[in-house]
Amino acid sequence: MEPITKTDLDLPLIHKGKVREMYDYDGDKILMVATDRISAFDVVFNEGIPYKGAVLSTLSQFWFNKTQHIIPNHVITTQMPETLPSYLKGRAVIVKKAKPLKIEVIVRGYLTGSGLKDYNKTGMVCGIKLPEGMKDGDRFPEPLFTPSTKAQEGHDQNITEAEAAEIIGQEKLDFVKKKCIELYNFGHEYLMSRGLILADTKFEFGELPSGEMILIDEVLTPDSSRYWSMDKYELGELVSLDKQYLRNYLETLDWGKTYPPPTLPKDVVDKVSNLYLSVYEKITGEKFPIE
Repeated sequence: MEPITKTDLDLPLIHKGKVREMYDYDGDKILMVATDRISAFDVVFNEGIPYKGAVLSTLSQFWFNKTQHIIPNHVITTQMPETLPSYLKGRAVIVKKAKPLKIEVIVRGYLTGSGLKDYNKTGMVCGIKLPEGMKDGDRFPEPLFTPSTKAQEGHDQNITEAEAAEIIGQEKLDFVKKKCIELYNFGHEYLMSRGLILADTKFEFGELPSGEMILIDEVLTPDSSRYWSMDKYELGELVSLDKQYLRNYLETLDWGKTYPPPTLPKDVVDKVSNLYLSVYEKITGEKFPIE
């Protein structure tokens, strides 16, 4: 399958992100397309990853269906009108227009990644004091709710709950925190039944004109989450089944993590593609429908 790295639809383009492109649809809806672009360290690579966008979109739909009892989401339909290009099938969704909250949230269940670096320096993760002597991969006593700014360019910045409340208001923050922890716990429990550990994950929320808060963007995907193999974890190994493979490969290169990106070899592209496909199968119990 030839990767789709850009779209050019005869619709008003609202936003082009690192992976997704959003178009105005019928005035009160959005057509959200997940391309096969991949980014790491806030840099988008020239090579697309076959099937990646379709996996992200289909897997998000799987989770949106499973988490409706916790919070409503933005999905209207995944069925594409015949007036739109056929390549959108499986990678596009028509969603409700919602005003995104001006914060993102990462829920962390385990000490690793940037949280580990923070802990080793300060004994805290995002300002939250933790027990002494923790090491990479240790589970937190309770999942950590860690908000951040939404940077238009560059890195998001971690902020405290008090700072987040100043941005969106205490009432909204309390609601978002409650729902984030519920979503994380639900996802963690389900994924453990599938042989995976949900180390951490990102959530985004939007507000409808009615004031109702809903889940938007993507949910519990390999782009927004860090999964570990549970079998390997029990042996003391942290084996990532997500985009971390690409980050690890890039760390071996003499590259300053700025534009222009290095060229990704075919074997790396294929490995990443296979990772996304295998994660889909592990989570859903079904083979990804490759056409």
